[in-house]
Amino acid sequence: MNGGPPRVLVIANQKGGVGKTTTAINLGTALAAVGQSTLVVDLDPQGNASTGLGVERAHRKVTSYDVLMGDASFAQAIMPTRIPNLSLVPSTVDLSGAELELIGFTERNYRLKEAFAAFVAGAPGRFAYVLIDCPPSLSLLTVNAMAAADAVVVPLQCEFFALEGLSQLLRTVERVRANLNPALEIQGIVLTMFDKRNRLSDQVAADVRKHMGDKVFKTVIPRNVRISEAPSHGLPALVYDLRCPGSQAYIKLAGEMIQRERLGSAA
Repeated sequence: MNGGPPRVLVIANQKGGVGKTTTAINLGTALAAVGQSTLVVDLDPQGNASTGLGVERAHRKVTSYDVLMGDASFAQAIMPTRIPNLSLVPSTVDLSGAELELIGFTERNYRLKEAFAAFVAGAPGRFAYVLIDCPPSLSLLTVNAMAAADAVVVPLQCEFFALEGLSQLLRTVERVRANLNPALEIQGIVLTMFDKRNRLSDQVAADVRKHMGDKVFKTVIPRNVRISEAPSHGLPALVYDLRCPGSQAYIKLAGEMIQRERLGSAA
């Protein structure tokens, strides 16, 4: 715990299947493992982060939907996971209706921010990091997450159209910064599903680094079967198989992120 407000990071990309939820779960687990009390907020109606952390649907009594609708406080929605130091605000399919329901609310872009601010005011040092797992779209849910966040972490699959998708996301971040959250920044881009046997992976990585410079994390997440298997067991890859290359990469990524934070706060 850091004694002050947590660092709130949105894990976002409008493309599906790029490793958003995998990154939220495993980065959260790695941060928790090094003593950083961490909260994962599942803001995806599919609820994959909740499933991947071993929380069955029947046990998701209070969810992110209830928080957005004002039916529960943020604190009421927080539940422990089997990972020490790692907590969860779960999600269910109810969240898929939130887009339409929120249209009737004033300040609908700030629902998550307001609920979270009330929680932090009452428990400022409870978490060092909050990771918000977003749906694969630039929707009102994603905008709520960005309005509440300090920075965005972008998992980017090493594939042909990666940069095209990235530019669209960056435009959304700029719009949120201009209209809702002037302090929002890009924390970093995480290259995922990297296949060292595939020349395209190297080419994409080189292109992204050329365009985005030091915003791209040095650590890359390899394509790894054990990472894919872990969610079906309700476990982060770091618990399912700590020694696999994917788990080791997320541990390294957490260390790189903490180092960046320290350098940033010292600057």
